[in-house]
Amino acid sequence: MRVANLQGRAAFITPENLAIDIERASSGALPHDPMQLFERWAQVRKLAATVHGGVPFAAADLDAPSPLPRQIFGIGLNYREHAVETGAPIPDTPLTFTKFASAVNKPFGDIPIEVSTTDWEIELVVVIGSGGRNIAESAAWDAVAGLCVGQDISDRVLQRATQPPQFNLGKSRRGYAPFGPWLVDATTVSNRDALALTCTLNGEVVQQSNSSDLIFSIPQLVAYLSSIVELCPGDAIFTGTPSGVGGARTPPRFLTSGDVLVSTIDGVGSITNRCV
Repeated sequence: MRVANLQGRAAFITPENLAIDIERASSGALPHDPMQLFERWAQVRKLAATVHGGVPFAAADLDAPSPLPRQIFGIGLNYREHAVETGAPIPDTPLTFTKFASAVNKPFGDIPIEVSTTDWEIELVVVIGSGGRNIAESAAWDAVAGLCVGQDISDRVLQRATQPPQFNLGKSRRGYAPFGPWLVDATTVSNRDALALTCTLNGEVVQQSNSSDLIFSIPQLVAYLSSIVELCPGDAIFTGTPSGVGGARTPPRFLTSGDVLVSTIDGVGSITNRCV
């Protein structure tokens, strides 16, 4: 099951890449607002098994599948190889920061390049369904609505402008949180703990890894975060990036206007972001 935000309306995306409006398919029993569906995800799953048909759509009309999340979490140094390339020790607790919701961008949206130290970070993004507090690791997948592809775009200088560093603002400039292109229902992804990730910059592969390299798995992250805060329906967790980011290269390499990022996760989807 794939659920998209198509011009502000929730839609199923069929295997033939056709769109089915969820409110219309449910005869009004389910709302058109994507944010109102997460608490009713079981009904969405049930409806998905009964719908047929669909109409063509343009990728440019897709918006973030959770356009107004109450909370966006980022997890730093959560791939072993990425921790190694930065010279940092392997963390024993998830290194958590936030991306502010005003940074949310469309899956095929442009990324404004306003500083010379803008970096890329492909990430597997988890969107919360039912949510809650103190979710057991064994039940964590039940609290997840779906998976999608994201880019945790980062201003490396602003990220470390203070001592100690506070990542939040450096991760939250305009357009710094593109994700999508849709949500793949977590229950339908057979290899959800071992997904291949690839990021290309102007056609060159710059990141290539597998989510099996995560230090803290998705169930561990959901359990950890919910032990401290309440996870709300539609919240997004950017689960970390693998090695290959620009700031860790010698010499460092950053995004410039005209660059094109393509981020792909097998079994989930692909997003494309042009730098402007």
